[in-house]
Formats: sequence, C-alpha cells, structure tokens
Amino acid sequence: MRRLLILSSLLVSFFAAQAFSAPQVPRKAAEFVVNMIDGQQKLLSSLRGKTVVAAFMFTTCPHCKKTAGVLSKVQDEYGAKGVQVVGVTFDQGAQARVTGFIQETGANFPVGYSTQGQVLEFLQVPQTEPYFVPILVFIDKTGMVRGEYVGDEKFLAQQEVNIRAEIDKMLHGSAAPAPAAKAAAPAKK
Repeated sequence: MRRLLILSSLLVSFFAAQAFSAPQVPRKAAEFVVNMIDGQQKLLSSLRGKTVVAAFMFTTCPHCKKTAGVLSKVQDEYGAKGVQVVGVTFDQGAQARVTGFIQETGANFPVGYSTQGQVLEFLQVPQTEPYFVPILVFIDKTGMVRGEYVGDEKFLAQQEVNIRAEIDKMLHGSAAPAPAAKAAAPAKK
C-alpha cells in the first residue's frame, strides 16, 4: 500500500510538472529577432498583418531539413494569401551553416539564426527542459500564437496535412484546434 501511495505521488508530481511547463496557447507573440545571413535583422513584429509560420530548426537535423522542404511548398501555395514562413536555426554553429542549410533544403522563405536561449524564451520552454526539433509556431495576423508544436511526433508524422490545416484555420478565423492535431506540450527527449 505504501508503495502505491509513493508511486501515485510521483505520478501526480510528474504530470503536474508537465502541465506547468507547457507553453500557453493562445498568447501574444513576444518580439523576436532573427539574424539574417546578410547581416540584417528581421523582427517578428514586422510581419504583423500576415499569417506566420515560424520554424525553429537545427541545421544538422534531417527532420528539420524535411520540414524546410514542406514549408517551401507551403510558402509557394499560401504566400499570395498573406502567409509568410520564417525559418530560425539555433543549433551551435548555426550562423556558419545556415547558408548551406538554405542551399541544401531549397528554402524559398527567409531563414536566419538565433541563440538557443532566445528561442527557448520565445517558445516558453525552460532551458533545463529537453525538447525536440523542428518546432513550429503558428501566429495569426494580429500577432497571437495559435499553435506551437515542439517536436510533436503526431503533428510531424503528417506535417504537410497538419501545417495546411493550421494555416487554413487561421486564414478562416477559426480558433479551434485543427482536427488532425492539437497544440502539444513540449516533447521529451
């Protein structure tokens, strides 16, 4: 009986910690600076009025490279509808590798770099908490984060369908989660 109580207590603590660390969605998007390869800086707020898909990726991650390819298709399809994809690489050495990442993936949207600390702060993910990449954030025209998927395996398993569903939801003004996926708490390593 005592073991059962201890186990129950540990499980409650674990799930309480999980709920506490989940990013709040919806929320107002904090300002974020993307350092571009030409030396310029792009402010996330400069995209207000557009539907934004921000992809936070590692330059060395095969899943991120695949996602960049999907997002290039999405940018082609939805760009004329006011959608802007932005890529942010943030692994160690990203600044030196971002040009190769763009060339390798054929990204047709702005891709720059930032630091891990700045990215995790923007995402509301504690620096001590493990996470997976890619991380996708969907921001509506008013600057509200409507979806955040931190290495979410379910969302990424059918990412092309789910990304389009999130964008369509925002373009048509629905605040309900996409039927194929819901905003998830950060995934664990």
